Amino acid sequence: MHEAGLRGRIDAALRVFLGSATPPLTAIADDLAPFAAAIEAFVLDGGKRLRPAFCYWGWRAAGGEDGDEIVSAAASLELLQACALVHDDVIDASDTRRGAPSVHRRFAQVHRDAGWAGDPDAFGRAAAILLGDLALIWADAMLAESGVGDAALRRAFGVWDEMRVEVMCGQYLDVVEQARGGGSVDRALRVARFKSASYTVARPLQLGAALAGGGDDVVASLGAYGLPLGEAFQLRDDLLGVYGDPATTGKPAGDDLREGKRTVLVAVAIQRGDATQQATIQRLLGDPTLDVSGVKVLRNVIADTGAVVEVEQLINDRVDAARAALASPLLARDAVPALAELADAAAHRTH
Repeated sequence: MHEAGLRGRIDAALRVFLGSATPPLTAIADDLAPFAAAIEAFVLDGGKRLRPAFCYWGWRAAGGEDGDEIVSAAASLELLQACALVHDDVIDASDTRRGAPSVHRRFAQVHRDAGWAGDPDAFGRAAAILLGDLALIWADAMLAESGVGDAALRRAFGVWDEMRVEVMCGQYLDVVEQARGGGSVDRALRVARFKSASYTVARPLQLGAALAGGGDDVVASLGAYGLPLGEAFQLRDDLLGVYGDPATTGKPAGDDLREGKRTVLVAVAIQRGDATQQATIQRLLGDPTLDVSGVKVLRNVIADTGAVVEVEQLINDRVDAARAALASPLLARDAVPALAELADAAAHRTH
């Protein structure tokens, strides 16, 4: 199946689910109308739909047949992703997401426009946290209501729970790394593995395989493909966060540098840099007032350490490992071309 066609089906499944899930909110109170509109807009406007695609092809790789039920089950991952992104933006105090105001900024403006009492920013953060919580609840509901059957759900809930626990643990480890000031490549890779790599690729694949009734050997084969590819995905994200084009990433240039994200890229630059380069990185990284010239200086210093070249090599090594895992005879052959295509989409994307 062409990925554009699958994406359209995922979007359609999300529209159907949200079409039935949001009216009960406004039935509670008219004040919930902006809340319902915000979660619909966040889920439906944008997103690469990679996690549902990996789940779908994990199902197919384990011998599952195409059907609307698996598409709906896979689409539930977008609601889990919405929870993670909305909360992540609160943690990072990010102003934008996908080229639009982040949810907490959007609700801070709702507060200001209404002329309500209290702190608009505190209101915005509270609303965003609650919206993320609701998205997490709805992710469970959409999976349960997908129609894949009770037996499939029982097989899948172990992977589903492990995935959610891992992403929360990875997020906490990221916060810890920020507080420590970073500097360790191994710790930065650990954050990447649990906050993004497993949750973006390996666990969605394994969720699809579990739903299809795939055995432990199939699940392991998909993990051998998914884990290195997930790390490649996050390493590419690190590079785009510093060197990506805002027109395609949807984020202002240099935002990751202003936020002081302690990524693998930054850790490698600190490890490889000389004393002057290290001092410049430590001085500028995490400065919320960093202007265009400061961003340019920091980008150049990071590149001059050789960190960009090294991270590109780390990506290539992981993509090679993922592709090698696709040779497993345990994976349904008709799924392999799509998984190879997804490897390129995840690791070599521009946004």
